[in-house]
Amino acid sequence: MGNYSADIIIIGGGAAGLMAAAGAAGTFTDRGTNGKVIVLEKMARPGRKIMITGKGRCNFTNVKPWNEFSGHIHPKPNFLKPSFYNLNSEKMIDFLLEQGMESVVERGDRAFPSSHLASDVIDALVRAAETAGAQINCNKDVRDISCHSEQGEGSFTIKCSDGSAYTSRKLIICTGGLSYPKTGSTGDGYGWAESMGHTIKPLFPSLTAIVPKGYKDDRTKASDKMIKGHIDRSTPLTEIGQSLCGNQLKNVGLNLIIDGNLAQDEFGDLDFTDGGLEGPIGFKISRKCVNAVINGSKVSVSIDLKPAVDIDDLTVRISTLWNEVCKDRKTANKLYKDRFRVLLTKVMPMSLIPAFTALNPSADHKTLARILKNWKMDVEGFVGYERCVVTAGGVNLDEMTPKTLESKLIPGLHFAGEILDLDADTGGYNLQTAFSTGYLAGISAARSLQ
Repeated sequence: MGNYSADIIIIGGGAAGLMAAAGAAGTFTDRGTNGKVIVLEKMARPGRKIMITGKGRCNFTNVKPWNEFSGHIHPKPNFLKPSFYNLNSEKMIDFLLEQGMESVVERGDRAFPSSHLASDVIDALVRAAETAGAQINCNKDVRDISCHSEQGEGSFTIKCSDGSAYTSRKLIICTGGLSYPKTGSTGDGYGWAESMGHTIKPLFPSLTAIVPKGYKDDRTKASDKMIKGHIDRSTPLTEIGQSLCGNQLKNVGLNLIIDGNLAQDEFGDLDFTDGGLEGPIGFKISRKCVNAVINGSKVSVSIDLKPAVDIDDLTVRISTLWNEVCKDRKTANKLYKDRFRVLLTKVMPMSLIPAFTALNPSADHKTLARILKNWKMDVEGFVGYERCVVTAGGVNLDEMTPKTLESKLIPGLHFAGEILDLDADTGGYNLQTAFSTGYLAGISAARSLQ
């Protein structure tokens, strides 16, 4: 298939890779120098994972200032700081606007394309990279990377499965993580990074569904699981799971308990899905939850269905409601269980009652307030890479230079995006992290060639 050369090769045509291409090629153009930038993307089209973000609406960034934004970055937010200040959220919105894509900011400071079409984000990124002069080669499945370093200068040879080979002076790896492998994220970059001497921090799914005990009919042997605690999303729901699935709880509290200690508490919306516990606050606790399950800790969650009311006031309120039910001519002569069910309809959605009573068989009108404030569920596992939003862990940040995203071990080698040991909460933070690190890596690689 031929041998090709470029000044900068970028492996991966996702969010980080396309921004790296735009940054690198744009830097060459701005400085009036000739420099060739090639992106090698294994899929038929770039940006496949972007297409599914935000259920196709693509929450591409969050406009919070750094002092608030940084609190949503893990595990070392300060590593991201140089990248973010080089290309922050507002600059990213302007960058896309220059490519013809208008944006709208919605609740939670989340920015979306005005069209609410993820394809518009991809089109703008591709247009930016190609307009700057980068070349995007699709269907290029990289199989091998070799590097040679002499007197502080790197030289890289990249071989693809179709027989083509590329050489470059600089290499930027933006291959993403392991999440949603059907989009091309199969973790190839971790192996290449290790082969070149880099340390990979333990990998695990984040922003994923948490599976309560008894929610799914999981008969998979522990030895057959992808990782400890992994329960495939396709695993059938139990009767309890079917009863809970589809319920959406607004403005509730969610506590994560690890080995008997409160590890995290959140307030917001919680969804019961075919995967397990999801929604904004379900995702927020998933990082710590998954890590704890993998490490063998005992994990549970506690839902506060009435966070705006303290236990004493709720007890009085329920007592009053119970007296009303018992005095009502329609219910006064009914069996206790029937009267109790009527009481439940006054404090929770009807669709939640069957599962609630099944999981709390000893509940009565005297204990109801306590259970509503502290509905406990043991955690059995979590949905894995097949449907998690992001991969936690990755290339050790201590081996990278934050101001350039260049490896401290291999001259001319840069990393950006999800392959780094850098992940974030849901809400546009992960894509902005990819954009910022990709852009800085591209600019830095090009400037170092001047």
